[in-house]
Amino acid sequence: MSERIRVGDVMTRNFVHVKPDTNLLDCAREMIKNRVGSIVLKDNDELHGILTEKDIIWALTKKSGGDISSISAKDVANKKLIVAKPETSLKEALSIMNSKKIRRMPVVTNKKIIGYITMKDIVKFMPEIYEEGRAFEKIKEETDKIQRSKSSLKGEFLEAPCEECGNFDILESVDGKMICESCQDEM
Repeated sequence: MSERIRVGDVMTRNFVHVKPDTNLLDCAREMIKNRVGSIVLKDNDELHGILTEKDIIWALTKKSGGDISSISAKDVANKKLIVAKPETSLKEALSIMNSKKIRRMPVVTNKKIIGYITMKDIVKFMPEIYEEGRAFEKIKEETDKIQRSKSSLKGEFLEAPCEECGNFDILESVDGKMICESCQDEM
């Protein structure tokens, strides 16, 4: 069935968007107001980029010194975009998103943005992919647990306070530091 459903059938047509020169503080406010994790930068139906929560956090911590009101969205937004056409099947869109490790894609026709599709939109119409993903996560989690228990028998792990976050957990030596799994994931 998912081969017959097209991106144009399920995309969000009334997506949240701002002009590329909008400052990051206003973008963040718009995202909060609309309860979205990303915002499209467009001007006269022409796509200029996508700004995500991660982009704003990056700018806040690395670029602004705490003041994001002086930074425009176009300065930090991703401009190298992967786009879909409305006639693309959901299955094909999902494949593209997975291979490129993205969670959202603008839908473009004749160089004009007409919609926006997210993983959440796809899961609504293909709920089986969510269940398949959850099953894979459970298998991976169990495999990781088994691997950790085998490693701990060899003495490679230590249960103590993490040198990064201070939480008491099972630690592993990474770059000369004893850190927990959560801090390893953030690296």
